[in-house]
Amino acid sequence: MPEKPVATLCIVNYKTLDFTRLCLRSIRRFTRIPCEVIVVDNNSADASTEYLRLLKWIRLIERRPEPGEQGGIAHAAALQEGLDRCRTEFFVSMHSDTFVQTDGWLSDLIGYFAGDPQVACVGSGKLELIPRWRMWLKQATDIRTFKRKLLRVPDPLSKHRYYNRTICCLYRTDVLKKENLSFLMDRDKGVTAGKKLYFELVDRGYATIELPPSVMSRYVLHLAHATQVVNPQEFTVRSRTTRKCNRLVRKVMSSPAVQQILNDNRLDD
Repeated sequence: MPEKPVATLCIVNYKTLDFTRLCLRSIRRFTRIPCEVIVVDNNSADASTEYLRLLKWIRLIERRPEPGEQGGIAHAAALQEGLDRCRTEFFVSMHSDTFVQTDGWLSDLIGYFAGDPQVACVGSGKLELIPRWRMWLKQATDIRTFKRKLLRVPDPLSKHRYYNRTICCLYRTDVLKKENLSFLMDRDKGVTAGKKLYFELVDRGYATIELPPSVMSRYVLHLAHATQVVNPQEFTVRSRTTRKCNRLVRKVMSSPAVQQILNDNRLDD
């Protein structure tokens, strides 16, 4: 008899065949505890959708976005569809350009909950593929942040407030549903998916684990902005960001470890 899944992983796909394939295969390759994988396709209507339809081990939801629905809202709505169908203890949001790179990653991350029902979320902030010393230098020379804190500039929309990002984030499912929290909260105000949800968890007294990027990066790798960059006809991205992302994509996708996963078609079975 199959073991009962402990967690539900939800990945949103939008026209990212190569990234989604790598994301899913890396999950299959490195996950050691039973879990359900939900992939919500936001009406890609391309080769990525066809690929997902062939996978028998995932639960595919083919979502039809509302006419004129913006990408950020579509992403949040897709995560919410996954959460609505989640019946496991933990719900894990992941981006399709996030790849697992460590054996036992999921059990390790669940371990941070330490069996404490008051811990509602485990995650991290931005994950940047730069050396740690450069990250420290970037933080140390961030004059705008320093001035904002020194002058106590008002932040009514919590634009600069920390939150665990949906890049790879674990939540207690029962807490989100009991508190009636949604990934769509404040999306009409332009707030990123999951941001208001996280603030509500904190403001309602739940504990959250904020892992340093250096720790989360042991488990997963994230190609920031990759979905937008590979779909330039639909998303506007600054040229500097595009160049930076393209360099990282070429570097990561050509690495031996990634090529080994991409060449192992058995991971689709």
